[in-house]
Amino acid sequence: MLRLVRTIALLCLALLGVLWAVAWATRAPEESLAEAMARRFGSIFGSAPSTVSGLGLPQGLSLGGAFTLVDQTGRTVTDQDFAGRWRLVYFGYTYCPDVCPTELGVMAAAIDLLGPQGEAVAPVFITIDPARDTPAALADYVGRFHPHLVGLTGSSEQVADVARKYRVYFTKSENRDVTSYLMDHSSFIYLVGPDGRVRELFRPGTSPEDIATALRRRLSVAPSGGRPS
Repeated sequence: MLRLVRTIALLCLALLGVLWAVAWATRAPEESLAEAMARRFGSIFGSAPSTVSGLGLPQGLSLGGAFTLVDQTGRTVTDQDFAGRWRLVYFGYTYCPDVCPTELGVMAAAIDLLGPQGEAVAPVFITIDPARDTPAALADYVGRFHPHLVGLTGSSEQVADVARKYRVYFTKSENRDVTSYLMDHSSFIYLVGPDGRVRELFRPGTSPEDIATALRRRLSVAPSGGRPS
C-alpha cells in the first residue's frame, strides 16, 4: 500500500513538472506563467478547481511598489495615499469593449458583498491608455461602477513604470486610426496589502463571491488583537 501511495505521489509530481515545462514553453508573450499553467490545467481537467479563489505568488516574486499618478479629480496621488489599506487594483482602459467593464463590475460587486467591511478596501483602476484616459475621462468612467472607485492616469512614463512593477502586459493594437484603436493587455485583479505589495491575483472570470471570501479572510483580525493577516 505504501509503495502504491509513493508511486501515485511521484506520478503527480511528474505531471506537475510536465505541465510547468509545457506552460513555460508555449505561453503567449502577454501571458504569465500562472495564467499558462491555469490554461493547461483547464485543458486537461476541464476547469480550474472552483475552490481556488486567487493565485498566490511564487516564492521570491514581489509585485507592486511605489508610484506617482493623477486621479480623476486631477490630484497627484502616490502609493502612500493608500498606505495601511487593502486594495483591489485593475489595469485597463476606458475604451475597452468587454473585459475591463466586466472585471470592474466584479470588483465593485465583491466590495459590496463585504458590507461594512468593504469600507476598508480601496478599489483602484489604473489606465494603460493615458493618451485618451485623461482625468476628466476617468471621472466619467469610474463613477459608473462604484462610488469609491479611484481612477488613476499619468504620463506615458509614469504608467509604464507602475505597469512594470505589477508586471502588466499591454500594447497598442495595430491600427492606423490614432483615436479609435484597441489595447491588448493582461487582465488580472490584484489584491494588494497594506504594505503596497500584491498578495493574490484573481484571473478573469473569478466570481465576486470568491474575491469577497478572500478579502474577508485577509481583513479578519486575530483574537489577540493582531493586525489583519
